[in-house]
Amino acid sequence: MRFKNKSRNPTTLRCNAGHRCSFSVIVWSLVGCLLLLNLYCFISQKDAHHGGAHLRINQHPHFRELEEVEEENIQLPPPRKRSPRAVKRKPKAPTTLIEEFLDESSQLRHVFFPGQRTAVDPRKSSENDTYYYYPGRMWLDTEGNPIQAHGGGILYDQRTQMYYWYGEYKDGPTYHAHKKGAARIGYAVLAKVDVIGVGCYSSKDLWTWKNEGIVLAAEENNETHDLYKLNVLERPKVIYNEKTGKYVMWMHIDDTNYTKASAGVAISDFPTGPFDYLYSKRPHGYESRDMTLFKDEDGVAYLVYSSEDNSELHIGPLNKEYIDVTQAMRRVLVGQHREAPALFKHEGTYYMITSGCTGWAPNEALAHAAESIMGPWETIGNPCIGGNKVFRETTFFAQSTFVLPLPELHGSFIFMADRWNPADLRDSRYVWLPLRVAGPVDQPLEYNFGFPLWSRVSVYWHKRWRLPYRWQEIK
Repeated sequence: MRFKNKSRNPTTLRCNAGHRCSFSVIVWSLVGCLLLLNLYCFISQKDAHHGGAHLRINQHPHFRELEEVEEENIQLPPPRKRSPRAVKRKPKAPTTLIEEFLDESSQLRHVFFPGQRTAVDPRKSSENDTYYYYPGRMWLDTEGNPIQAHGGGILYDQRTQMYYWYGEYKDGPTYHAHKKGAARIGYAVLAKVDVIGVGCYSSKDLWTWKNEGIVLAAEENNETHDLYKLNVLERPKVIYNEKTGKYVMWMHIDDTNYTKASAGVAISDFPTGPFDYLYSKRPHGYESRDMTLFKDEDGVAYLVYSSEDNSELHIGPLNKEYIDVTQAMRRVLVGQHREAPALFKHEGTYYMITSGCTGWAPNEALAHAAESIMGPWETIGNPCIGGNKVFRETTFFAQSTFVLPLPELHGSFIFMADRWNPADLRDSRYVWLPLRVAGPVDQPLEYNFGFPLWSRVSVYWHKRWRLPYRWQEIK
């Protein structure tokens, strides 16, 4: 039973217009104003803290040059002649640029996969070409061989002060596997190369790469081993554990039919291996396919992987040794069918770039952001800028694999992607492009009441670009 307090008048205020205004409304309005003021002060403090760095970088002529993106105007070749009977039986639909990209006999093949003559070769580079990246061109190591580090990632090792690039070593013939593959959809769904191992390359400047050899080799004869040559090893990533002194590698492990759907773990005392393979498992009891690792500033490392037939992503912390997951896990981007996650962090906010699920065919990248790595994650739009509409909707005919921070250049990163060549996987190319975090997001947000707490992620298309001269010395 509810009693009325007769000893006190109702707590109300009388407005000028004669209406009765609730005291609680006024209180909550004041609270809202204080929250907005607090948010403004927080943003102002962040801007003040980083203002000098922002100003110096934005004034740097080289950064203005990188944000002046290039456009592409690729003309489709004339249609091939067909017999009148073939035309009558089945009229041919107009050819698209994506179909030309996937057609190994296309007249535009040289546009997407330029020949050896234009290869980036650090041994022969002229002064005008030194340190320039050419996305999509063949990239040679210091011995003159094409770099084999597909689906990979980069570790900067404080102990050796070197960058180490790990990836799938695919220097073998491409063939079609068994037709019961469940996880791949699209063109050349069954194209694969026998597992050779994980390649490793070292560099001090992110441009000249020395081949350190295969640091985790395939198993040639033992058919029951995870690394048996007819199985699948994809997207290896390596992080360093300061507590154990071990370099820890995680990778996608699968069988020929893509039904095992597991994550494998290996460790080494040195960044150049050899790595000792430990085991594979389905993390948290779920399927695991495309995956990546992310090590936070507090030393906690996370496994991020596509699961449930690639319909969602799972994120969970690793244990202190980085060799297993803990029980904690969050399902994110549920029902959005995203893969090839690449995570990075900027000013306390977590960002991620993902790909759609279309097999070897390229598709549109999306950027996502979160205040906590465990979510919730919000989609903030397609990060690709420049090229043309088709370039932007196909992630420049590539797929994300890693985002490399450049601490010396505030707000700047390198977006690493693979331009897959399903007709000859060893000839797949690398698309490295400048990534910046700045400016307003493209899409309205769901959880922050329309007030974006983070900035836009932008990947700029360039046929030819480089980092600023002596960029490692910029402070």
